[in-house]
Amino acid sequence: MVLTLAIPLRKAYGLEDFITMRHLENMAKVMLATGLIVGYGYAMEFFMSFYSGNKFDTYLAHNRLTGPYWPFYWALLICNIVIPQLLWFRRVRTHVVTLFVLSLVVNVGMWLERFVIVVISLHRDFMPSAWGMYAPTFWDWATFLGTIGLFLTLLFLFVRALPVISITEMRELVAHTSEEKK
Repeated sequence: MVLTLAIPLRKAYGLEDFITMRHLENMAKVMLATGLIVGYGYAMEFFMSFYSGNKFDTYLAHNRLTGPYWPFYWALLICNIVIPQLLWFRRVRTHVVTLFVLSLVVNVGMWLERFVIVVISLHRDFMPSAWGMYAPTFWDWATFLGTIGLFLTLLFLFVRALPVISITEMRELVAHTSEEKK
């Protein structure tokens, strides 16, 4: 999410001197580490569900992989685990457009993770009479788009009303550059 916000703000407000490639590369390394942690978490979730021998946990794990919502789960794994592995390459970590696209893919994966938690976990309940398939309605999409619009509105108000770079950091930067010129 940080890269998704920082890269456009960096370009729109001319902050390339303040949000440097070093910052972006370090954020990419954090995104890579987070992808590895998420992958480990998913692996442990499956290991524990099969190791426990609990038939309900085993069914949930199997249902996620091969059930009716399998494309969403596999897309989640690809977006959150496989795609961030490209960040092992320095060339990918230092290319701004590629970083931005990767951050958008990871954001889609994060949204899919919430979808999987809610929908897949609830579509097969303990009572077969409660089983059903989820199909989003107009109001589901309106709520989703409305939350994105509210977030962007608040973000733009924040950027407009408050300084993007703090005055303390600017003073420190000016002090360091003036010492270097002496």
